[in-house]
Amino acid sequence: MRRPTHAALASLLALLALPACSKDAASSGSAPSSATDTPATTPTKNAAPAAPSEPAPIPPPPDVAAPPADAARTSSGLASRVLQPGSGTEHPTAQSRVTVHYTGWTTDGKMFDSSIRRGAPATFPLGRVIPGWTEGVQLMVQGEKRRFWIPEALAYRGRAGAPAGMLVFDVELIAMQGPPAPPPVPADVAAPPADAVRTASGLASKVLQPGRGTKHPDADSLVEVHYTGWTTDGRQFDSSVARGRPASFPLSHVIAGWTEGVQLMVEGEKRRFWIPENLAYGGRPGAPAGMLVFDIELLAIRGE
Repeated sequence: MRRPTHAALASLLALLALPACSKDAASSGSAPSSATDTPATTPTKNAAPAAPSEPAPIPPPPDVAAPPADAARTSSGLASRVLQPGSGTEHPTAQSRVTVHYTGWTTDGKMFDSSIRRGAPATFPLGRVIPGWTEGVQLMVQGEKRRFWIPEALAYRGRAGAPAGMLVFDVELIAMQGPPAPPPVPADVAAPPADAVRTASGLASKVLQPGRGTKHPDADSLVEVHYTGWTTDGRQFDSSVARGRPASFPLSHVIAGWTEGVQLMVEGEKRRFWIPENLAYGGRPGAPAGMLVFDIELLAIRGE
């Protein structure tokens, strides 16, 4: 059984492809059509329904092939130009969650992605996208629209199946919010209280919030959780809550205390665990040492 460190748990959250593939993208209605739009012909009752048409690609900008002379450049090689000024002076940070509209092209003018074409802006943690986005969007203020020329080293770096070479993005920063405040340290972090339930392995736990239903995951289930972990001196070492994004993973691929403990839970339940070192990282160099305390909320059991 593989038992990754807390850093490996966190890496499960990484956004691996285009910024727009975020599952947090907010839906919105399509633009209303003009009242003067009328069909060219009136269909008869026997006519076959017309197939829905794909929206036309958004035309590339005239300077798609290379950044113009007036583009601002950073030391990393990122180039950009403001297309529409924003408001205020606040910039997002790499830890911010942002909502944007954007369109991306390759330098030969081929559009490969667009939230505008889909009719819904995208929302995602800024630290979980390609480096050119993480750096570039931090230059912006709310309401600003900017064009970026992102060299391959700051984009997909030759990743198979991803757009290659320098990429051009028009990005409009619609909204931003900072990372959630870290959860407070539990009062009983130093040791399990008298009313904690203990198992034969030495795992202790206490239900903080009842769940729903009777279904429990098994050791092979894929689960989605929010969690925070502390050492017994109150030092927080990892938190999906502070990152603002839950974690999903096979329950058999984490530390033994998690594999055992989460199987005690039902969906919607939140539970605090005191995990002895032999069920945690076992003294592994670089991993949190000693007994660990985790607050875990089981959001969903995704399957086997």
